[in-house]
Amino acid sequence: MKKIGFMDTSFRDGFQSCLGARVKTEDFLPALEAAAAAGTANFEIGGGARFQSLYFYCQQDAFEMMDAARRIVGAEVNLQTLARGANVVGLISQSRDIIDLHARLFKKHGVSTIRNFDALNDVRNLAYSGRRIHDAGLKHQVTVTLMGLPPGLSETYAHTPRFYLDRLKAILDQEIPFDSIAFKDASGTSTPAAVYETVREARKLLPAGTVIEFHTHDTAGMAVACNLAAIEAGADLIDLAMCPVSGGTSQADILTMWHRLKGTDYTLDIDYEKILEAEELFIDGMEKYFIPPESREVNPIITFSPMPGGALTANTQMMRDNNCMELFPKVIAEMREVVAKGGFGTSVTPVSQFYFQQAFANTTQGKWNKITDGYGKMVLGYFGHTPSEPDAAIVKLAAEQLGLEPTREDVHDLNDANPELGIKAAAAKLAAAGLEVTEENVFITATCGAKGIEFLKGNKPLGIRYKKDAETPAAPAAPAKDAPASYTVTVDGQAFNVHVAPGGATAAVPVQTAAPAASGGNGFEITAPMPGVVFEILVSEGDAVEAGETVIVMEAMKMETEIKTEHAGTVTQIMTAAGNQIATGEVLVIIGEN
Repeated sequence: MKKIGFMDTSFRDGFQSCLGARVKTEDFLPALEAAAAAGTANFEIGGGARFQSLYFYCQQDAFEMMDAARRIVGAEVNLQTLARGANVVGLISQSRDIIDLHARLFKKHGVSTIRNFDALNDVRNLAYSGRRIHDAGLKHQVTVTLMGLPPGLSETYAHTPRFYLDRLKAILDQEIPFDSIAFKDASGTSTPAAVYETVREARKLLPAGTVIEFHTHDTAGMAVACNLAAIEAGADLIDLAMCPVSGGTSQADILTMWHRLKGTDYTLDIDYEKILEAEELFIDGMEKYFIPPESREVNPIITFSPMPGGALTANTQMMRDNNCMELFPKVIAEMREVVAKGGFGTSVTPVSQFYFQQAFANTTQGKWNKITDGYGKMVLGYFGHTPSEPDAAIVKLAAEQLGLEPTREDVHDLNDANPELGIKAAAAKLAAAGLEVTEENVFITATCGAKGIEFLKGNKPLGIRYKKDAETPAAPAAPAKDAPASYTVTVDGQAFNVHVAPGGATAAVPVQTAAPAASGGNGFEITAPMPGVVFEILVSEGDAVEAGETVIVMEAMKMETEIKTEHAGTVTQIMTAAGNQIATGEVLVIIGEN
């Protein structure tokens, strides 16, 4: 009987898939210790969304989390993190010096292996990062990303076993050093037949003894079947998780897969009683967290619009935060067209986020009226080559709206030439903020941007969702002293924005649900095009503005959207404040005529 190895993804992908990656370190360390004592030899412990989330939401440092995990499990256990090729652990691609720094720092902080993938399967993005991982003394798990295509699109070359094997051949041809290979399906939409053929033929291409690992999610209910197909085709390891972050949008449960293998020629080498004990500890540790119901469910619509498990709950939670959860089915429906016209990049971070942002914009602002920054840069080539050519009309729109020309240039060369990226740029930002310039701080700044700087300055808002908060929504945070505040109230069925200025002066303006009103007696009203949070206000009352000038930056769905004025004039009233939650149609700024 062949013993199949597994990696426990509970403490990275499980957190991302079920909790938006927002979990305090101290709450999972007892379960990690128990799982290691139960004999689990491989853990996914960081990287991916579990890097930025610690700084953005958890008031904690990711490097300290990795150090703590290594202390808990000892020297021999494999601790693995997830990297996004040239993007490393962020949503933007990086210059070569930051990619090198990523490998050196993760080695320094106790990581054994880095699983390295590129959502576009552009092997150029794996080559440099893979060599830096190898040269840093880490094990490099090079990755081909998988995705099932919706009906009617399945005949395209992209996302077929032939396509995946061509990617593997390119990896071998470029002589990228690797210690193992993973086939990663973040959306759980591949079929068992496609998985079986891909792994079987990969086994023939790879040198004898090469370890093959398979990763999928149960979002569409296919995880157990696809895991078994991978095993029967020759995979050595599969990715599994422990309750309460197993199944649904996450990986299949360790005990479920162990049970499925009964009566076959395969088994998981586990002490199930000890795994049960570890799961009980884990359930206790996670008891206070709000786990959204959609993370526990199988969602068959995902096979039509591939939304990865690791992004689905993060996005639904943001939609809850922005009071627009009712839009979720419409956004998912838009995903199908967005994926097809975007060139069929795999629906995994950062591309899955680009897809969702564009689908969200299409839902809230009209089809293709707004090309979002990430999606636009992707179709233009600024993240690498997409598996298929993007739709020409969308490429043209992206070029016009973003002011960029399509490119085939290597993203590393583009980023090395960008003065806003790299170690020197990050160090300058730290120095300007009066912060210590360490390698860790440089990397945090490069990958987390302004929010990373704020964390290092001590501004650490808590964004964890606990059950008590879900059951009893928290009251709005009090505005800063002397800052204007706005609230939404409803009177006789009409919603009003109530603006409270310093000193107590108030103004009530009806919430508009259509396009911005034309200039009238009270001036031109600039309204929110979608729900979100005010990220930055770029004007003050009394400022003169030109038509097309950005007055507010709002944040929604990990996307910053510039709100511009269509009219020149003078800012007469600012109806909101930084940090305020805003609704679609809410009046933000009033511009008076000159």
